Amino acid sequence: MRTLAIIMATLALSGNALAQTDPGTISFKTLTPETALKAAQAAMKKCRDSGWQAAVAVVDRSGTAIVMLRDRFAGAHTPETAVGKAWTAVSFRTPTTSLAETTQPGRPSSGIRSLPRVTAIGGGLLIESAGQIVGGIGVSGAPGGDNDDTCAKAGIEAIADALAF
Repeated sequence: MRTLAIIMATLALSGNALAQTDPGTISFKTLTPETALKAAQAAMKKCRDSGWQAAVAVVDRSGTAIVMLRDRFAGAHTPETAVGKAWTAVSFRTPTTSLAETTQPGRPSSGIRSLPRVTAIGGGLLIESAGQIVGGIGVSGAPGGDNDDTCAKAGIEAIADALAF
């Protein structure tokens, strides 16, 4: 009888543990196309107002492009570079300016630069909502990564009201 009580107690406890485990699916937030477009347009406006011709890309949380805008006179390389910066920021969960610093030649993480699609230069930022990555934004064409970052930040600021921080 005592053995049966132990078995029943074990089953009851394991049943609770099983009920508390994660289900087989997860839920997450990602940017809508409308929100991504608003961010891209604001980033492009910031670049234009500063006198820079640039391309702006917004990707979802997995790095898939949602929006890509290229200004009239932005270089032919800028669309792909903007997407690459946004993808890199989301993929490594870090702004590309930081990644550029930590992957300099001779540093332990320098090999990251040789991975496919990695664009380890300034201009790629994460877009977060309530502490969760919901997308990324990349800008290419301003003079220097710091200026690309400035435009990208303007894009994020334009959608801040739509995101729960």
